[in-house]
Amino acid sequence: QVQLVESGGGLVQAGGSLRLSCAASGIILSINAMGWYRQAPGKQRELVAVITSGGSTNYADSVKGRFTISRDEAKRTVYLQMNSLKSEDTAVYYCNAAIKGLGGVTYDWWGQGTQVTVSS
Repeated sequence: QVQLVESGGGLVQAGGSLRLSCAASGIILSINAMGWYRQAPGKQRELVAVITSGGSTNYADSVKGRFTISRDEAKRTVYLQMNSLKSEDTAVYYCNAAIKGLGGVTYDWWGQGTQVTVSS
């Protein structure tokens, strides 16, 4: 079984920084794209940032220039460095990864979510 375990959320003042981490574990043959999504109260889950296995990245317009996604293949971990945080960044952040396991089939896996609260 595959697991994605997130860490790094918390409470921060506007203008501050946080770094989220998400580590994949289990029987994994390969990991394709990894990404971060977020869901604020009363809103739909939205893509924040994604990084492919080749290192290409894509960001939501609302976080461009403030957030940076990266990954460490050896640690099977994806990171989200969040700078210049705003109150509108407050949400539950979810890690997502496309993982190929035994049998050669790729599935989407989700972490349990980590709360990020930005106080103004």
